[in-house]
Amino acid sequence: MRLIGAGARSGGEVAELATALTLPNLITVLRFLGVPLFVWLITQQAYGAAVITLVVMGSTDWVDGYVARRLNQVSVVGKWLDPVADRTALIVVAVTFVIAGIAPAWLVWTIVIPDVILIINALVLFRGPLHLPVITVGKIRTALLLVGAPLLLLHRVEGYEQEWLLILAEAVLAAGCVLHLVAFFAYFRAAHRTYRLQQAGKQSCPS
Repeated sequence: MRLIGAGARSGGEVAELATALTLPNLITVLRFLGVPLFVWLITQQAYGAAVITLVVMGSTDWVDGYVARRLNQVSVVGKWLDPVADRTALIVVAVTFVIAGIAPAWLVWTIVIPDVILIINALVLFRGPLHLPVITVGKIRTALLLVGAPLLLLHRVEGYEQEWLLILAEAVLAAGCVLHLVAFFAYFRAAHRTYRLQQAGKQSCPS
């Protein structure tokens, strides 16, 4: 069974829908709504409920893609909305973890700084956001971070304070951060490659 690209139907490319009113986009929006709920639960030190919220948020990252491919509901909006939801969730969760003393500061810097550089890079080159196709490394990175975060938080839940759980969570998060940097360099190079192609196209067009 495939985890990446699961639900895809055979028969070639699927036409992208122009409408934003699709079931996968609704699931993505629900992931957005889970972010403030998670922050509120952490402020209340309701760690058990926060773990469940993170698990649901992480699972929807796979579910919305599966549903989109399975029901032929891949949309133009969904192709940029899903990565934005992922980035928002990862950044807010990382910042919340560090502020609450759950995770070390390197988690925030490793996740936030590369994303800020990519945003600034896109603004400088394209005067706006650049929506690049999600690469496999990026998907694995997101999966590791969305698995490692609940494991790290689970260590705060009464009855789950085992040292091995903390070590496992930190190892998964560290692996996710390494792949985050790998994905950053890949997206950075892809952005500059896209810019060069656009400039070459403009120069080749007759005035």
